[in-house]
Amino acid sequence: MVIANSFPKSILNSLQLPPLPYQRPLLAIGHGTRNERGRQTFLDFVETYQQLDTSRPVIPCFLELTQPTIQQGVELCVNKGYKEITALPILLFAARHNKFDVTNELDRSRSPYPQLNFNYGRHFGITPKIIELWRDRLTELDKVEHNPRNISRNDTVLLFVGRGSSDPDANGDVCKLARIMWEGSGYKTVETCFIGISHPRLEEGFRRAYMYQPKRIIVLPYFLFTGTLMEKIFNITAQQEEQYPDIDFTCLPEMGIAPQLLQVIREREIEAQLGKVEMNCEMCKFRLAATDGQDGHNHHHHHHEHHHHNDSDPYAQLEDYHQRIWNVP
Repeated sequence: MVIANSFPKSILNSLQLPPLPYQRPLLAIGHGTRNERGRQTFLDFVETYQQLDTSRPVIPCFLELTQPTIQQGVELCVNKGYKEITALPILLFAARHNKFDVTNELDRSRSPYPQLNFNYGRHFGITPKIIELWRDRLTELDKVEHNPRNISRNDTVLLFVGRGSSDPDANGDVCKLARIMWEGSGYKTVETCFIGISHPRLEEGFRRAYMYQPKRIIVLPYFLFTGTLMEKIFNITAQQEEQYPDIDFTCLPEMGIAPQLLQVIREREIEAQLGKVEMNCEMCKFRLAATDGQDGHNHHHHHHEHHHHNDSDPYAQLEDYHQRIWNVP
């Protein structure tokens, strides 16, 4: 069973956000996807945020795979006469894209315009608003319309599905958040898995869940927006449902255009404008590589070949994964 994802427009339109210190344009930077539904959901999210405060432009752009690009977003700000720009990565965790790819792309985009100054914000991360969002959704699943057999939480396994990253620091945050969601929830246990790159993969997550002999499995995909990977999670869950008809399966949707996310992005924008962005970089593999025999840390000064998606999976085998994961590409 897949649960629908929607928030009444009245709730979104009535959302009260704290005022911004400055009326600077905001570059809202998404990862990018070839999935048109995923792309459009991101654009709709940015447009919703824009409508809540029209005092400055909110410009959507993408790191890769689709347009508009970060370069196009920067040029739009320049053409409007702005010199101060806030740039926010609309990303859940501080993985390679946030630490490495986005900052390098911003540097490249700014190089023709020496007058520009960027205030780079931080990712969403582990924050009370997002925990509140998921707890509310899990509470909804206790209602009879979503749980007709009245299966208790003690007979339910929560299967927490992350995207998967080549950055162990980000993967660790997924496990931390899964644990926070489980603490005090009453579920039999939580299993953490990933849909790509990292291990254990989703199929292994299901295998581990079955070891607890649950009557119900709730799949929680930790994603901002829909796309190809979300569709893959739904499909794999449906296959499992066919194989195990005696178990109730519920697959939650991505977060989508949720009031809590709009509140978090406001917090991140204010932080960036005030220069109060703080990131914990101690366990960042890019920092560990950069500071091998050096002092200091600046992600902007890392150099790399930009990552492009292809059909191969260099992390498919667990042995290969362990050998590669701490290497800096």
